[in-house]
Amino acid sequence: MKTLKGISDIRRYFYRNTEPIYFVSATNFNLLGMDEWVRNFKFINYIDCFDGAHPNVVTPSQKTDQVFQSIEEINNYLLEHKEIVDYIQSRGPGGKAVFLFFDERTEELCRELGLDVCFPPANLRQAMDSKLETTRLGDEAGVPSVPNWMGKVDSYETLRKLAEKGGLGEHLVVQSAFGDSGHTTYFISNKEDYEEYAEEIEREDEVKIMRRIRPKQAALEACVTRHGTIVGPLMTEVVGFKELTPYKGGWAGNEVFAGAFSQEVRDKARRYTFQFGEALRKRGYRGYFEVDYLYDLDSDDLFLGEVNPRITGASSMTNLASFAQADAPLFLFHLLEFSGVDFELDVAELNARWADPENIDSWSQLIIKHTRDSVEFITEAPRTGIWRLHPDGGMQFRRVQTHRRTVEDEYEAFFLRINGVGDYFYEGAELGILVTPGRLMTEEFQLTDRAKAWISGIRGQYRARPLQAAETTAAERVAEVGGFKFL
Repeated sequence: MKTLKGISDIRRYFYRNTEPIYFVSATNFNLLGMDEWVRNFKFINYIDCFDGAHPNVVTPSQKTDQVFQSIEEINNYLLEHKEIVDYIQSRGPGGKAVFLFFDERTEELCRELGLDVCFPPANLRQAMDSKLETTRLGDEAGVPSVPNWMGKVDSYETLRKLAEKGGLGEHLVVQSAFGDSGHTTYFISNKEDYEEYAEEIEREDEVKIMRRIRPKQAALEACVTRHGTIVGPLMTEVVGFKELTPYKGGWAGNEVFAGAFSQEVRDKARRYTFQFGEALRKRGYRGYFEVDYLYDLDSDDLFLGEVNPRITGASSMTNLASFAQADAPLFLFHLLEFSGVDFELDVAELNARWADPENIDSWSQLIIKHTRDSVEFITEAPRTGIWRLHPDGGMQFRRVQTHRRTVEDEYEAFFLRINGVGDYFYEGAELGILVTPGRLMTEEFQLTDRAKAWISGIRGQYRARPLQAAETTAAERVAEVGGFKFL
């Protein structure tokens, strides 16, 4: 095939694509709309959020009673399911697979099915996913982290000694190498705080101990290509609101809008991300990644938070943005990097265009979880699609839709249902994702009244009943292991 020269050739290449490409995951949330850009792109999912209405979502009709403990387990189950195997084989030999998470077993199953995994090897991704390794790599790349010290902690006294070595002060944040920040970030000011998390902290070979700052949290997605690192827009993060999540540091959504930060901060974040991407490339990593930043409201410093070497829960925000519609979604460049096709691309020109505030529209998403410490059986749940919020707080379902494309204004939203009828409420269970135009946080980074009305309206569409005796064991098993990173 001839070398692709520029955006027009790249768009046409994917529009004419003949090779099957599968996104295998629990849901299709992370890559919503990608099937509209890539011919022969299919979603192989465990959960059918669309009740059969999505033309490119494939789910097995026969499900298991197995209680999954990770997305990797779900993906491997799907790749071994007879219905899915038959479906993949019916579409001819070859194909490519992309994932939110995968492991060595996933890679083995893909080899057996003749699928190429469009990501760096699982062991490299695992290494890059460590919050401790991220800190070290950031130091190499010239991307600063919050003042910190890393080491083994076996007691409160040891924690204080390490904090003193780093000059970190009295109020600390402790993180383990892996895990969702909502579960593995601990805020410690005294021995009583420490004892609440001592078992989790002391089981780790090494933890990161940080000075506690007053942060404004942000995220930015990028893609390492052979021609350089392509950088998306800076997004604010919705974190820890009790209306959305039971976890104090838990991610609960994002906002994209041009004025989220000063031009100086936006430029710095983009420069840091490019530097980090080039450092990843030297380690052999290529493709999609996301960086979380912490903007210190007291010092105006921008610090590296963590890096996710993968697509993320913010990926649909990046890939459905107006700048992506004008050029191409960021994820297309990831697929291109693994396509085996030669291409030419002026990364500096593309980055400059994507940095222009005129090319950034304003959207927000909220991840709505069950926040109570209760386990119940869901009897009614809202449909996936477009909903309308009325002035009295009521909500009305308008139409079926596969993503946010036809939302008209700030009083309409696209809702993607995750947990539905027959599932369980338990603390931390994902109910769904709501996406709407405009901001859902104030300038002081508190939820707006409109955000609270949307959250209340969605919750009001759910009904649940207490567990019956025959359901108790299964429900408790789901609740016990259901807190893994799902999106």
